[in-house]
Amino acid sequence: MHKAGKELRNLVSTTDAVVEVLDARIPAASSNPLLGEIFRGKPTLKLINKCDLAQAESTKAWQTYFNKSKSTRSLALSLDKQSLSASVLDTLEILTKNIRSASNQRKQCVIFGIPNVGKSTILNALAGRKLAKTGNEPAITKLQQRVKLNQAWTLIDTPGMLWPKIEDQEAALWLAMTGSIRHSAFDVEEIGWLTAECLRRVAPNPLKSRYKLKVLPTQTQQLIAAIAKATGSLTKGGLIDGNKVAQALLNDFRSGKMGPVTLESAPP
Repeated sequence: MHKAGKELRNLVSTTDAVVEVLDARIPAASSNPLLGEIFRGKPTLKLINKCDLAQAESTKAWQTYFNKSKSTRSLALSLDKQSLSASVLDTLEILTKNIRSASNQRKQCVIFGIPNVGKSTILNALAGRKLAKTGNEPAITKLQQRVKLNQAWTLIDTPGMLWPKIEDQEAALWLAMTGSIRHSAFDVEEIGWLTAECLRRVAPNPLKSRYKLKVLPTQTQQLIAAIAKATGSLTKGGLIDGNKVAQALLNDFRSGKMGPVTLESAPP
């Protein structure tokens, strides 16, 4: 994190705009405050990714919120990224139309995002070829790389970076739920329990529908037991396998098998 942050600070003087990739389910929680601090004042394009996993009306509310700032624009992305390159380049031109390039020739933008937010997939779509490895695990990108988007723009790809200390524990849970924090950094069974509590509160109907529950249990232990039964997460003796049911619940949420769910609401 320290190395990546230092490398980003070295890019500030030659950067004309920044592209930040966010998770549509947690747009604010997936925004690294350190990156906002490093590139403060730079024209910013926020790419709200994984919109197919979030509720459409919530994503629209977030776009309205982001677009209130004159120096910020947002684009909502789903699985289909065929026209992404043109949309991004057009928006960058609008954001920087009154800015003279730092190099007096080509303009330069930096793309960043937290781990596992889908930045590498977006980079490949922008470049029109496979430049970055993609996967469901965080921290796939290890090094910076420079990509020529067209005759006017160069893009610099950066490794996914979290901040050193996450003060907001609810945001920390959301980051774990969406896969931005490695499993080795937390107790999977505990996160599974907290995920069940969270989804019971913010997405009760998708939870009931996914696990075919007529009534949603009010106690977390009962809810975990019902999910364990529905997913076959039981030991040979018929007891709840805490680790297995947690993995099943997290996988169902991350893959969208519960349907679109937004965890974080836009500010009023």
